[in-house]
Amino acid sequence: MSSSSVSTCDRAAAPDSGHRLGPVARTAALSAAIAVGSIGLFFCYLRQSLTVAPTSDGAANALQAWDMLHGNVLLHGWALSDVSFYTTELPEYVLVELARGLNIDVVNIAGALTYTAVVLVAVLLARGTATGRAGVLRMVVAAGIMLSPQLGDGVNVLMLQPDHVGTTVPVLLAWLVLDRAGRRWWVPIVVGVLLTVAFAADPIVLYIAIVPLVVVATMPVYTELVERRARVSTEWFWQQRFELSLIAAAFVAVAIGISVPALMHSLGGYSVAPAPNVFGQPAQLTSRIWLTVEGILLLFGANFFGSVLSFATGLALLHIVGFALAAWGFCRGVRYFTRTDDTVAKLLVLGTAVIVAAYVFGVQATDVATTREIAAVLPFGAVLAGRLVADRLRATKLVSAAAVVLVGYALTLGINLSTATAPPANGQLVTWLASHDFRYGLGNYWQANSVTLGSGDQVSIRALTEGPGHLIPYNWESESSWYEPRLHSANFVALLNVPPGDEHYLPVSRVLATFGQPAQTYHVGSYTVLVWDYNLLTRL
Repeated sequence: MSSSSVSTCDRAAAPDSGHRLGPVARTAALSAAIAVGSIGLFFCYLRQSLTVAPTSDGAANALQAWDMLHGNVLLHGWALSDVSFYTTELPEYVLVELARGLNIDVVNIAGALTYTAVVLVAVLLARGTATGRAGVLRMVVAAGIMLSPQLGDGVNVLMLQPDHVGTTVPVLLAWLVLDRAGRRWWVPIVVGVLLTVAFAADPIVLYIAIVPLVVVATMPVYTELVERRARVSTEWFWQQRFELSLIAAAFVAVAIGISVPALMHSLGGYSVAPAPNVFGQPAQLTSRIWLTVEGILLLFGANFFGSVLSFATGLALLHIVGFALAAWGFCRGVRYFTRTDDTVAKLLVLGTAVIVAAYVFGVQATDVATTREIAAVLPFGAVLAGRLVADRLRATKLVSAAAVVLVGYALTLGINLSTATAPPANGQLVTWLASHDFRYGLGNYWQANSVTLGSGDQVSIRALTEGPGHLIPYNWESESSWYEPRLHSANFVALLNVPPGDEHYLPVSRVLATFGQPAQTYHVGSYTVLVWDYNLLTRL
């Protein structure tokens, strides 16, 4: 298996001649430009991330990192979601909190850092081994496609709280090592370590990286054994050692990654919820296909569904060009899949196909927000466009047209930066509770961790859920000691006023059935705060 980034069907243009700068000076200048650009992009993405308020999901990650920073490294007592992010985003949160303390902006800062890292690694991978103007064009194409995420749902999916976006960073780093280091003996080891780190934090790595790696590495082995009828011998193993090592690294990553949650729990650390692993019903297939289409357009900043005709909608429609370039790259990757020596392209094509198929036929596609499950499609598509399409743009003299589109994307980013920042989620409730000296209480999940983080842990709300006839602690993104009456005293329940029957919120009737009639009732804007004169934790 070759790690060359140039396909046999479409060799990259030769390095440009006539540069005044030498190779070392050009490399240094390019590295400096990338570094400066990355810093600038981070501040742009931070400003854009602030246009969406973090929810209790991101707040939970921030609280977990704060616990780790204060000695609970294994997250003893924590019940996490079906994705731990323990070896990916949580260390990032720890570093941010080390510098900034515990506050709601931690989620936005970490989200901006993560997306900047995704863009940076994707740009480097898109370049491949191309040099000169060809290499720069590849990087610009990839960067342009990812430059300006769509406001609203696009920000929520790509640059807010951990939602599989950060998982693509170690995966792309693994492919970068495979691409640049060649067939050196240590490459499978590094690739295996990176995939293990990613898979231990997020099972989605199985779809976007491990399955593709096994398939791609098996192809030349299959060719030798079946098509060329090679005889299995010591010499054959030696010739195929690189591919066999990659396959072994993939299986080791799976074995360790699956074992990490159980090992952590046995050591007294966190536990994770089981991830959905069932197929969806055929009756909802059409709906899931349309959600997939809408979600992919959203990832590329081109989701125009439900928009009125306006200048902003026009800029969104312009982003269809970026999606088209990525689709072009994917189709070229499929067309030349068995004839190219571009290993990275094969991995990205398979990773894209597998994760989209899993999304369409699974149960995760419920609304546009669940697009986070296929977030890898954006960086994978951007890299494919850079590696397989940029050279074609240059050959067909479409670079000038692409430059015009890039200006439109830069304009979109500028407009996004002028958008007002979002007020903190449940900010009114946080202010009222603090001013009335209510410090520890209970509530619905979406008012719990976000209030706790928004107040800097000065006001704590712990989440409840419905049990058989009464309310019980919600073992999802929560810590068991929060509900221990020997350690805490909760005297209020905060509820968001919603129409009766909303399954996402606690019904008042269940609250009263569990805790009895409150001593006082307060109405705070869109919230109702019920207060008792005893420790509510004793009733759980």
